[in-house]
Amino acid sequence: MNNKTILVIIVINLLALVLLTLFVPQHMISPGKLIDSHAELADDCFACHTPFIGSPAGQCIACHKVEEIGKVTTKGVPIATEKKNVAFHQQLIEEDCVSCHSDHNGVQAFRPISQFSHNLLEASLQNECDSCHTSPTDDLHKKIKGNCGQCHSQDAWTPATFDHEEYFRFDRHHETECETCHVNNDYTDYTCYGCHEHSRSKIREEHLEEGIRDYENCVKCHRSGDEDEAKYLMRSGGVEGYDYKQRRKDHDD
Repeated sequence: MNNKTILVIIVINLLALVLLTLFVPQHMISPGKLIDSHAELADDCFACHTPFIGSPAGQCIACHKVEEIGKVTTKGVPIATEKKNVAFHQQLIEEDCVSCHSDHNGVQAFRPISQFSHNLLEASLQNECDSCHTSPTDDLHKKIKGNCGQCHSQDAWTPATFDHEEYFRFDRHHETECETCHVNNDYTDYTCYGCHEHSRSKIREEHLEEGIRDYENCVKCHRSGDEDEAKYLMRSGGVEGYDYKQRRKDHDD
């Protein structure tokens, strides 16, 4: 068999493969069974795919209109019991369905939420976590509305980046609600005014007696309810040289 004959056979086989791929792709290149809701499209690959291009978002949006996702079905029937909050689809900065979805079970129909990139959301929505996520129900989070980004990152919910004891340690004298010190739901700021002897005039008077004029940043010197803590801080070389755990133990004892 000469080279020309071999070449002709190869060309015919390649042509046959191309034709089979175009006309019966479900038998040639399907990565797996379709999800149940798309089972009726099993023999119509081009309902979602464009030859040699893939699955452009336009093919998906032809049936799944972005503005209707999570609200009505593709047949226009209202969705009364949507278990997941999928309304964020209306706030995506680009229409790239396959970046999160694949209809073939052989691939992965829905990627884990941990793989979702929040950069796909409009900037105004990226810090409004509770518009998509359900807030935790523990005692602390029940008191907090929004501002998730002050303690958590978009890369992972845990671990939280905030450790309250780095700023102020609670003791038996300071069992209070978050909003007592953090007003207007702003947890990046705090105030020590308004409790027992902590009036602005009283604090000013006591600090001026000690020659201290910069006293607005209370936790710089007072990291707990120990009223003598500032003295220990100064004697031990400041915040870095202060043994908080030992002093707290002594104070509580």
